[in-house]
Amino acid sequence: MSHFEPPIHWSDHEDIAMKLYERFGDDFNEGKIYRVRFTDLLTWVLEIPNFEGTKAQSTEGHLEMIQSKWVYEWRDNQK
Repeated sequence: MSHFEPPIHWSDHEDIAMKLYERFGDDFNEGKIYRVRFTDLLTWVLEIPNFEGTKAQSTEGHLEMIQSKWVYEWRDNQK
C-alpha cells in the first residue's frame, strides 16, 4: 500500500522545512541554514517530490519563513 502524501505548496513552510531536514539532516546547522543562498533554497524546494508550487510563485517572504522553520526543525532534532 503506498503512502499518500498531500501536495505541498509555498505556504506550507513547516512541511517544506521538514522535507529539507529529512534530505540534509545535520549537514546544515543553524548558522549554515541562515547562510544558504535563496537561489539554492529555491532549487531544493522545487526538488521536493510532491511540491506543487512553481518558481514564479516563490517570494522572498516564503523563502525566509522556510529558512526559519528549517532552523526550528534542526533545533528540535538536536535534543
